[in-house]
Amino acid sequence: MYSKNVMVVNPTGLHARPAATLATEAAKFASKIEVRNASKDGDFKDAKSMIAIMTSGITQNDEVELRAEGDDEVAAVDALVALIEGGFGE
Repeated sequence: MYSKNVMVVNPTGLHARPAATLATEAAKFASKIEVRNASKDGDFKDAKSMIAIMTSGITQNDEVELRAEGDDEVAAVDALVALIEGGFGE
């Protein structure tokens, strides 16, 4: 199991487009990947599901925890952290 926390920088949080981008990127990895809104002590949800991400209520400046378990867990978490830190190109 590997996890990292990252702050959401984009002004609109994880609305439909960034949630879809995050889920699509997560789906490229074999590991089980989960995300939660650590700022609001949220439950872990499937990071490969756009709907699950959107229902996490993640907004700008929220701290998100990503965790993965599997052969590519480090690469998966690091790639998703980089995506979030980059603001999804918004």
